[in-house]
Amino acid sequence: MTSVANLTDPAVEEAERYTAHNYHPLPVVIAEAEGAWVTDVDGRRYLDCLAGYSALNFGHRHPDLIAAAREQLDRVTLTSRAFLHDQFGPFCRDLARLTGKDMVLPMNSGAEAVETAVKVSRKWGYKIKGVPDGKATIVVADGNFHGRTTTIISFSTDPEARADYGPYTPGFRVVPYGDLDALAAAVDETTVAVLLEPIQGEAGVIVPPRGYLPGVRRLCSERDVLLVADEIQSGLGRTGATFACDDEGVVPDMYILGKALGGGIVPVSAVAAGREVLGVLRPGEHGSTFGGNPLACAVARGVIALLETGEPQARAREVGAHLHRRLGGLIGRGLTAVRGRGLWAGIDIDPALMTGREACERLLTRGVLAKDTHDSTLRLAPPLIVTHDEIDGAVDALAEVLKG
Repeated sequence: MTSVANLTDPAVEEAERYTAHNYHPLPVVIAEAEGAWVTDVDGRRYLDCLAGYSALNFGHRHPDLIAAAREQLDRVTLTSRAFLHDQFGPFCRDLARLTGKDMVLPMNSGAEAVETAVKVSRKWGYKIKGVPDGKATIVVADGNFHGRTTTIISFSTDPEARADYGPYTPGFRVVPYGDLDALAAAVDETTVAVLLEPIQGEAGVIVPPRGYLPGVRRLCSERDVLLVADEIQSGLGRTGATFACDDEGVVPDMYILGKALGGGIVPVSAVAAGREVLGVLRPGEHGSTFGGNPLACAVARGVIALLETGEPQARAREVGAHLHRRLGGLIGRGLTAVRGRGLWAGIDIDPALMTGREACERLLTRGVLAKDTHDSTLRLAPPLIVTHDEIDGAVDALAEVLKG
């Protein structure tokens, strides 16, 4: 069993004293990382089974991505969008090809990309669909997590994210996730978009019923509504496909991407859509000083090159199947349910045994990093480079924890 950082460790004390308490981190202070492993300030190693909420899909410090960043650092890192740079066009081209879309709008954080998608959907509704000005509505799902900006938390159903931040932005209708009839009833002539996560991550890796996403696609096409897929956590290889929508043959009108697009090196996000959608924007209507900067574009191009080989997706399918087989063996032995796809799993611990936080703390002492959500649920999302043996070690550690 591995000891962990003492709560009186100077790094822990400083974080507690000088930072706003918007997170409740586990008592570990990471100093180095490589591949699927991190090392703390005292030299203890941990298998990273969170991977930065999928930002580290390709592992810590992937050599190809580090090389791309280093080369770009020696050339130019920022110009702002007031000028073009030699990485911008190629990045947008490469991402457009990967998504099968015509145009790309780069931003930085996932929440910025979601805000961009909301604005673009509304403007498309007014300029193309003909919705009366100020009347646009967007349908979203219960249990969603799209970020924590004021507009986004206005349609959150998580009290922790939403409470005490009103007044809230209007224009959103919330329906149960996975309920196609409820979604159909919520769509009317004012609806400009349906915004969904193909798999809900923060909610506990909730996979919708088979056929739901194709049904949403048909409904949006019939009603002249944009289908906007938030693939910030689920996309770029995590589920065993380039996009989680691919698993059911669904092509949304707009992809929202982030996290893994920056390779765990820099924040990179983007929306990708057809020209008839993103083409509604005009100069001065939306922007970002750092969005599409040279360093971000260079790293993201490296990410796209890795995905174009198909190897990360294939590995997520193969090793992910092993992960789910092993976790399935713990149902009835401390776990009550296992959900997910590829190298992404939501596992429910019998609440009579312990909370999710307690499970994470106990896993930490056994050299495994994970994250809880919603009481007794854990999310496991190791880097896609993780091995079968490393998965076995993590699941064996979980089995020990569940024994008490």
